[in-house]
Amino acid sequence: MTKIINLQLYRAIALEKRIFGPWQKRFGESYGLKTRLSDLSDKVLYYLAQPGEPSSVSYYELIMGVLDFGTAPDFHYLSNENKMLVVDSHLFLADQVRFEMMWRLGWIKAFEGKKFGLIEMVQNFENIRTKCREKPPELDESNPDYHAYIRLTHGDKEVFIRRMLQKAIEAFTERI
Repeated sequence: MTKIINLQLYRAIALEKRIFGPWQKRFGESYGLKTRLSDLSDKVLYYLAQPGEPSSVSYYELIMGVLDFGTAPDFHYLSNENKMLVVDSHLFLADQVRFEMMWRLGWIKAFEGKKFGLIEMVQNFENIRTKCREKPPELDESNPDYHAYIRLTHGDKEVFIRRMLQKAIEAFTERI
């Protein structure tokens, strides 16, 4: 008897494995093609929010998987142009992860990156980064610093929120 293979399903499974295989091994959690920041556990979000090499490798695993650039150790063999794309994507995703963390803490009420899946943010990096810059995160009215925040210009508001990132990482520790 002949087996019928659903090629589209096979490709989707292979793509998920290439993109999220390292994360599934690293974090012991399952992810799919539609995974968003909101789907990440607090533990994974906290890990990714940390500055430094361990989290950077995790971002490189994801980004290089999406772009089909190989594995994270292959980063050093990429062309300078592709290296810059991976690094820029990493910095953008790290910001979005930290904004998600601040959202879970109730510190910000909205941020544009929440609308997109992780794969989509890498595949459409330039367009989504532009959208996120046009509409930076908004501080929640319940935040004690809200009155100082609302008096700031558009660009200064994002800087204000970015200055809160280290405190957010420290506060998020209590959730884990």
